Amino acid sequence: MALLDRSLREFLDEVAARGRTPGGGSAAALVTALAAALLAKIARTSTAWPESRGIAAQAEALCDRAAPLAQADAEEYEAALQAREDDGGEAGERRDFALGRAYARAAEPPLQIARAAADVAELAVVVARNGDPAFHADAVTAALLAAAAASAAAELVGVNLTASARDERVREAERLAENAARAAEEARAARE
Repeated sequence: MALLDRSLREFLDEVAARGRTPGGGSAAALVTALAAALLAKIARTSTAWPESRGIAAQAEALCDRAAPLAQADAEEYEAALQAREDDGGEAGERRDFALGRAYARAAEPPLQIARAAADVAELAVVVARNGDPAFHADAVTAALLAAAAASAAAELVGVNLTASARDERVREAERLAENAARAAEEARAARE
């Protein structure tokens, strides 16, 4: 059964269970989706804000973008771990190449999570500035959750591409995490 088809309790039990996946990437994807859903809720509640319906739609799109990454991350990371365990009869450079490709594929979902989380954090700034003031703390919460998810995802990109620390994907993920953290601070300061 796909991760998103499980109840929240089942998902949490799956994360807590013995095994390799789902792990941090799946959790970061879910946190990103939750943050986006929270922004959609705030926008829908902010009826006096003329752009609220469009912002709610953007937040829903981000939620829809982030949520499936929980499954993608678990599958790609599991595949990389399996490739590491299976020698497949290959040795030397050929095996190293195959492992490098498997871990590069495993780095893609966390990179996509970092991208989505940074977008959620940026949208949270807009919501914090313009949404119903009664929900300002929720907008800040969404921004902080998204920033944490971006940071976690950036870490996973770096781990999966450990042999390629100068890889542009690692630098991109780090930039996205930094941007999300800045956005979270902007959201926090929006109504002060």
